[in-house]
Amino acid sequence: MATTPRLKERYNDEVRPDLKDQFGHSNVMEVPRLEKICINKGVGEAAENQKVLDDAIDELRRITGQHPTVRRSKKSISNFGLRKGMPVGVSVILRDARMYEFMDRLTTLALPNIRDFRGVPDRSFDGHGNYTLGIAEQTIFPEIDVDKVDRISGMDITFVTSADTDEEAYALLKGLGMPFVRREEQAA
Repeated sequence: MATTPRLKERYNDEVRPDLKDQFGHSNVMEVPRLEKICINKGVGEAAENQKVLDDAIDELRRITGQHPTVRRSKKSISNFGLRKGMPVGVSVILRDARMYEFMDRLTTLALPNIRDFRGVPDRSFDGHGNYTLGIAEQTIFPEIDVDKVDRISGMDITFVTSADTDEEAYALLKGLGMPFVRREEQAA
């Protein structure tokens, strides 16, 4: 029998009732929830070097535990030397147990590994309850062996929620353990 991720238990036991009271929802199904986490990694130089694409696929597979999808260009752009169908990135969409496990590892293990880490910015919400976090180095994840990394690259992690407003999404992610830092604290 599969065990329930501890972050999902925390959501069900603590975060959901708190959000229901905080925002005055009458039904528990109205309470915002985390729907999926999308991880994207651009590999623009994969057209010239297949190893860059293979490394990106391997790194995302190690970090997420799921095989990534290769993203290809939709049209040709001559200024970038890009032809339609060339690989330009890799992505993974996590849902359910893998999503909660990834977020738990991200907030407890990976983010504290960032040098001079004070928290993640609270200004990256899109106005529809989704939050995007840019990671500059893939080496913050414990699954990545620093000695075997050929080149440092970053990725974008998008948290897609069912929240209608950024305020509800902020409260949800904060309750799940996202270490936000307010703009005023960043300036200091």
